[in-house]
Amino acid sequence: MELAVLNTSGKETGKVVTLSDAVFGIEPNDHAIYLDVKQFLANQRQGTHKSKERNEVSGSTKKLKKQKGTGGARAGSVKNPQFKGGGRIFGPRPRDYSFKLNKKLKQLARRSALAYKAKESSITILENFSFAAPKTKEYLQLLSALSLADKKTLLVVPNYNSNVYLSSRNLQNAKVVTADSLNTHDILHAQNLILCEGSVEKINQMLAN
Repeated sequence: MELAVLNTSGKETGKVVTLSDAVFGIEPNDHAIYLDVKQFLANQRQGTHKSKERNEVSGSTKKLKKQKGTGGARAGSVKNPQFKGGGRIFGPRPRDYSFKLNKKLKQLARRSALAYKAKESSITILENFSFAAPKTKEYLQLLSALSLADKKTLLVVPNYNSNVYLSSRNLQNAKVVTADSLNTHDILHAQNLILCEGSVEKINQMLAN
């Protein structure tokens, strides 16, 4: 697949970039995408949730009333979960939600996500650029020139650029990542993918195997 390279003004530069069919032209695997996104979201969870159980609630352990003859149910302690202020039954405990996925499966998931974007014609190729200083206004002008100001966008740069990153950080629907940190969740979450010219080669090398 060949796409024209645009400059920061949204005009064609006359150059063309070839997207590898081994990455952008495969038949997407939905289950691989599901597993990779599930792992990404699981890794975001802190897992610090906790509720007090019966042995952790403060209160007397004295038997409240005699066992028989009251006409009511047996009650041994005010910490019993059936009473207000008692412990919680089967409450949440701290845990680690992360789980392992094979490297090949994660690569397949990223290729599948990129293939979906290619099928939807939601990929824009942009020449390598930089800003002289962090300015959100300049990043907005760039998105407007590409006719993507009202879309959720993901800009993939070949290497970390603090001025570009800081210029986009204050925009809710814009995100900037480096090619080597590209993940399935971010690709699918964005409506349009903006690939810098230098990042295409890195993606092809990283995922073509």
